[in-house]
Amino acid sequence: RSSPDVFESRMEKRSEVKKQPVGYSNQGEFIRCMEEKAKGSGTKTSKGGFTKDKTLDSILNVEMVKEKSVEEIKQIWNQYFSAKDTVYAVIPAEKFDLIQKRAQKCPSFLYALPRKEGYEFFVGQWSGTELHFTSLINIQTQGESAPSQLVLYHYPELQKEKGIVLMTAEMDSKFLVVHEAQCLANQVQLFYATDRSETYELVETFNHRSSEFKYMSVIAELEQSGLGRELRPGQVSDKS
Repeated sequence: RSSPDVFESRMEKRSEVKKQPVGYSNQGEFIRCMEEKAKGSGTKTSKGGFTKDKTLDSILNVEMVKEKSVEEIKQIWNQYFSAKDTVYAVIPAEKFDLIQKRAQKCPSFLYALPRKEGYEFFVGQWSGTELHFTSLINIQTQGESAPSQLVLYHYPELQKEKGIVLMTAEMDSKFLVVHEAQCLANQVQLFYATDRSETYELVETFNHRSSEFKYMSVIAELEQSGLGRELRPGQVSDKS
């Protein structure tokens, strides 16, 4: 309402994306690809150089950390990863509980990553506390054997005692850079930890009523949230 010219420009861009979105051909083929991906998701293991069964102990001394305050743990986690080429976060326990409950009911979702030529779609598939991202175009060409290009690791070891869940990631740098991986990670909280029923309904539709799912709704939600314009290197935001 305040900037009609900007709105009109965005609508034109959406129209262009609808004609030729990256990695997408038509709704029917998209649904078929998603069904194939879902079949193989239960036995998915880390591929492409990712660490299998990556533990929190491999990053820090959990017993020693338990003696620290929540603020000290946050500082240690943030300081450790701030110099590394990755994304990371400290997630409140209640928020992670909500994400996990929803992930059990709706283990996969379609995420949109802004590109110069439009948007590239990535499928995020939960496996326990790990979240694997694979580009839709790779799923279309390689099916369920398509390797992960980003894995988010969530560590609930301190959830009960300290009320926080630690998160970090590994990514295939041939396909993603840090600020792109961060955009995808931020969208997890946008869609799975939201208080807006309309936003989470997109996740439910994708998982349980795939024929009704409209990929353009994801782009609209992303634009409305502003996350697509926040592609900055660094820590995952705490938006929901």
